Amino acid sequence: MNPPAPPVLGPLATSERILTLDALRGIALLGVLLMNVESFTGSLLDVGTGIAPDQPWRDRLADGFVYIFVQGKFWTLFALLFGMGFASMSERARAAGADFLPLYLRRSLGLLAVGLIHALLIWSGDILVCYALTAFALLILRNAPQGALWPIGGTLNLMLVAMLLLSSLAIALVGQEAADMGDFAVDQSLRAREIAAYAQGSYAQASAFRWHYFVETTLPSYWMFVPMALGLFAIGAWFVRSGAIVAPVRYRRFYAALRWGAGPLGLAITLVGLAVDAEPVLTGKTLGASDMFATTLQTLAAPLMSLGYLAWIVRALERGARWPLAFAPAGRMALTLYLMQSVLGTWVFYGYGLGLWGEVSRVSQVLGACVLFGLQLAFARGWFARFRYGPVEWLWRWFTYARRPALRRPVLPALP
Repeated sequence: MNPPAPPVLGPLATSERILTLDALRGIALLGVLLMNVESFTGSLLDVGTGIAPDQPWRDRLADGFVYIFVQGKFWTLFALLFGMGFASMSERARAAGADFLPLYLRRSLGLLAVGLIHALLIWSGDILVCYALTAFALLILRNAPQGALWPIGGTLNLMLVAMLLLSSLAIALVGQEAADMGDFAVDQSLRAREIAAYAQGSYAQASAFRWHYFVETTLPSYWMFVPMALGLFAIGAWFVRSGAIVAPVRYRRFYAALRWGAGPLGLAITLVGLAVDAEPVLTGKTLGASDMFATTLQTLAAPLMSLGYLAWIVRALERGARWPLAFAPAGRMALTLYLMQSVLGTWVFYGYGLGLWGEVSRVSQVLGACVLFGLQLAFARGWFARFRYGPVEWLWRWFTYARRPALRRPVLPALP
């Protein structure tokens, strides 16, 4: 008698998807675009530098809205969702008796490949490589007890906050130069090369600089972002393992604490940071203790507000609201649409495209991002009328499961 074939785990059917996760992912994708659009038309070294004072009042309002309610809040929400996806895949493999590790390693390698293509050939502000590297680190927590996930996640995030706080104190006590916060001449040189490559350069020149930026700036930053992302992944995994994301009615007090505690606390901390320094700049000779302290407060506040957003959206769905589900098609093809945003954003603003670098006002950036996302949402709805997966998601699943999943939806016979 032949031994039974080992269980095979495949991509989720549409009917098996958790709509809450798709809705959250779609909303997070809009937030990421609102955050990234400023970096398509300006230096990536200026990411998160607050509200520029020398703008018309409309642009200051748009800048303030993004800085307070969007900046840093939605990549953290995406990280929470990634942790939920990890736990969902792990639980499905365990239930099916399938070997989880090879699938997960291929999934992470596939994401790493997509991230490297994005970072080196499309846009230097990539987050996917960081997520992929964190995904490998997440295997350490694969067998961690459910109750340990929150303490681990919180500790990793608070470690980063503590390091930033110590940097603030060092600058305040011994001065900027003694604190040795970096070679500012190098920062200035890097910014000048970035603007030359992106604002006026050809695609080849921009791509050459993308490689230098990845090596000189992005890779060294992972020491900070990977532990922070790992903490968020761990918290996201708890939401799935505990059942809190699929059965929120059992966790009403918990979600109430996020809605009325974590979210408002995060907003209050953000506003305090805004009062400390409305334009924290982390490069250049003007770096001071207020810059670091305001950034520390923003870093502390972002996960709290993300958890508050998550809780409010879950509450809306629990009460029967339909508006979050309108974002679900975008959430089902978030990877495709994220890459599309970068392709279009760099084409509009970079020298090898329309060349609008630095020429679009802040309020126009925000409105343009909303229009683009609306078009993307319409595209996603039309796409899923004919296909099961987004195009990049389909390739990613093919690589992960080592077999080609069906892409087209079956054509139903016409009624007589």
